[in-house]
Amino acid sequence: MQATSIVLALGAALLYALTSALQHSAAEAAPHELSLHPRLLLDLLRRPRWLLGNLAEVGAVTLQFLALRRGSLLLVQALLITGLLFALPLGAALGRRRLTRSEWLGAVAVVAGLATFVSVARPTAGREPSGVAWAFVLGIGGGLVVALLLRAPRGRGPSRATFLGGATGVLYGINAGLVKACGHLLDRGFFHTLQHWEPYVLAVLGAAGFLLAQSAFQAGPLPSSLPLLSAADPVTAAVIGVLAFHEQVAGGLAAHAAQLAATAAMIAGVWVLARAQVAPAPLPSVT
Repeated sequence: MQATSIVLALGAALLYALTSALQHSAAEAAPHELSLHPRLLLDLLRRPRWLLGNLAEVGAVTLQFLALRRGSLLLVQALLITGLLFALPLGAALGRRRLTRSEWLGAVAVVAGLATFVSVARPTAGREPSGVAWAFVLGIGGGLVVALLLRAPRGRGPSRATFLGGATGVLYGINAGLVKACGHLLDRGFFHTLQHWEPYVLAVLGAAGFLLAQSAFQAGPLPSSLPLLSAADPVTAAVIGVLAFHEQVAGGLAAHAAQLAATAAMIAGVWVLARAQVAPAPLPSVT
């Protein structure tokens, strides 16, 4: 069961990477005044790359949903961070730029930390969360999203892209928890699912997250928005998995020490990726 979830999550990560690269390539050319406004999506509808990115996202969401139905929320969302390794080179290629050495080093740190964490933690699936747990998660998560949006600078630039990317990641982490909850409800039937609040909140927050992501891509370079987005998503999902779904990870002093070291490596890798700049030199031509 977990092996299937891992394969599905890695497939979703690859498609999300393609989604991010294509959507960013289209969104960075959109007028800044449309940021966080639904009219931004109308403008992007005229851009073929953005439409192609949305097609990839449909596949990614499908694979993520299937992975979450079978496996741990913490495991699936952690694996999605591998999308960084695909998205940054793809984004650089679409912009005819090359990645710096720092970005490659950051990517290696993320992969090493992720591989260590997943192999040591061995997260297990939990149970359905209570209404009180959801109220706590949605309240704290929503407050963090609002705080990041208020802190984001008004003008276009890397700082705005970073804050909007962080807010998007938190919202995506919440949405992942709701997707898993809806998967549990679907086990009892489609009409049973429609009698609960989770799918409706997911629809609203999903639309908000989609607009936030496009605004983050529009605001600045992909390395400014995607690393924090990719990190905030699994961190938020991990908190929800532990607090709401009561998921568990391997215990013991050695296991916890390895998990902390792996987390530190991932954070360091994301930090390096966030600070690194994509070199403006064009890619060498192939003859």
